Amino acid sequence: MVESITDPVPAEVRSSRLPALDVLRGIAILGTLGTNIWIFTNGEGLLGYVAHSDAPHGVWLWVERFLQQLAQGKFLGLLTIMFGIGLAIQQRSAARAGRAWPGGYPIRAALLLLDGVLNFFLVAEFDVLTGYAVTGLVVAFVLATGPRAQRVWLIVAASIHIAMLTFIAVVIVAAPQGDSTPRKPLDPNPYADGSFWDLVAFRWEHLLVFRLEPLFIFPMSIALFLLGARLFRAGVFEPSGARIRKRLMVLGFAVAAPIDLVAGMTGGDLILLTRYGTAPLVSLGILALVAEFYTRRPAPGFPARRFAEVGRMALSCYVLQNLVSGFLCYGWGLGLTTRVSADARVPFTVGIYLLVCALMLVFAHLWLRRFERGPVEWLWHSGYRALARG
Repeated sequence: MVESITDPVPAEVRSSRLPALDVLRGIAILGTLGTNIWIFTNGEGLLGYVAHSDAPHGVWLWVERFLQQLAQGKFLGLLTIMFGIGLAIQQRSAARAGRAWPGGYPIRAALLLLDGVLNFFLVAEFDVLTGYAVTGLVVAFVLATGPRAQRVWLIVAASIHIAMLTFIAVVIVAAPQGDSTPRKPLDPNPYADGSFWDLVAFRWEHLLVFRLEPLFIFPMSIALFLLGARLFRAGVFEPSGARIRKRLMVLGFAVAAPIDLVAGMTGGDLILLTRYGTAPLVSLGILALVAEFYTRRPAPGFPARRFAEVGRMALSCYVLQNLVSGFLCYGWGLGLTTRVSADARVPFTVGIYLLVCALMLVFAHLWLRRFERGPVEWLWHSGYRALARG
């Protein structure tokens, strides 16, 4: 079964799972909110966020850029890597039980795709589940091949992604530096003034625009899935993987992070290069740092246990944190975003982020005290069992 969007771990191996995995999933889930929360607190949602509309002034502009860059792409990359690790664990479990691989995984991918479609229309147009479902299906079959074929797939996918980023860099350099025509404000604005169903219709009307990112990052996702599986098999979570972890931390924190921060603070189109270029490398550093910590201290402390609970309910928390944020910020809910000026948006966004994170931590803790799975995970598992029996 698949426990969550990043935890495709069969029940029979749950008792021996590595504590670092759940902690990393929890960090990744709440970390993605660190990027997405700025979308919710923009008066024009995702379109306004991409266009940098209603930007603050003075020092608040630089504080906003700094805070956004801290999360930009890092936790998306970590989430993607963790999904690849989950596939590797699931494949290993199938091999130990003598089951064929990928076996019933296409059913799991189909259910995740359905989850993603519903999440896209009903909750958030920046949904990642649909992309993960398609990528996971492809990678599941790739993992059934030999190590050499997997290495070729990883190299080819990474090369395509790097070529695309290089093309974007060339376009940025060659593009004229004159002022561009300002984008017209949304009128009507479904984020501020529309109902819940107005936003659903708006997502349908702009389906292609909102689904461009999953298409663009498809090669990167394949590469990160396969890299996650490869790192797990290489022992990144084991004491013997110290050299791997050290190299990943050097690459992520000493090399990629400074470049990522400087380029991201510059703003403009360079954010594309950091989000999809340097940020995934920083993700590897985060992965290695947490893995290193848990090789030295296997028993998680209080904060780690709370992150681990979110990680065990990753799908439920991912959907719920976006739903709660939409309720707080959009017009169909409390509409708080429209009541905040541009220069007050930074402290407002930080406050909303901390509030939603606290709610997710408390929700996961209380829920798991009574139930084995999160609510969405339970629905997912029940659907999979019904389809698998059929």
